[in-house]
Amino acid sequence: MAAPKAEAPAKAASDAAPAAAPAKGGGIGAWIPVIAALILAPVATWATVEFVLLPRLQKKISANAAPGGEHAAEAGHGSAEAPAAEAPSHGSKPGKEGKAEKEKGGGSANSYEFQNVVVNLAGTMGTRYLKTSFIITGAANTNIRAAFEGAKPRLTDVTLNVLSSLTLADLEEPGAKNVIREKLVMAYNQALGKRIADQVYFSDFVVQ
Repeated sequence: MAAPKAEAPAKAASDAAPAAAPAKGGGIGAWIPVIAALILAPVATWATVEFVLLPRLQKKISANAAPGGEHAAEAGHGSAEAPAAEAPSHGSKPGKEGKAEKEKGGGSANSYEFQNVVVNLAGTMGTRYLKTSFIITGAANTNIRAAFEGAKPRLTDVTLNVLSSLTLADLEEPGAKNVIREKLVMAYNQALGKRIADQVYFSDFVVQ
């Protein structure tokens, strides 16, 4: 009867062994949150610095630098407009050119030009014509340009009458151009009522 009693402590020991094993396993599991916290803390810190603190810092720096940038832009804009102050010196050039044109006009006041005057020759039934251009000069101290421009329609009619009265035979005679010059000068002075025209110079004289 004593043998069965000896087996009881052995069975109790075998039942205690499995109970001790879960106790050991439960101790390792308690350290897992600590280990995870140690690993994840640097990652969380880096993410906070990279995505939160740095953008805010950059934004603040940009906000502080913006007024300086605008000031620089305004300063640059002002310098770009600076050449406008030099406009008066540029305006002096047209003044010189205007003076030159005035002097040129004063020099040409003693002449007037008829260009591309075309008339039918007398006695040709409209089959022959004269095409000519010429300059009329005036006597000294005479503003022939003003006189001719003031009476241009009348003097144009005088020109056409003199030239259209010419015949082909008149143009074929020696010294025909000199005769035509005298006729034009006489007709102009008669139309103006005083001696203004002095000479005629042909620049184009074509008979066809």
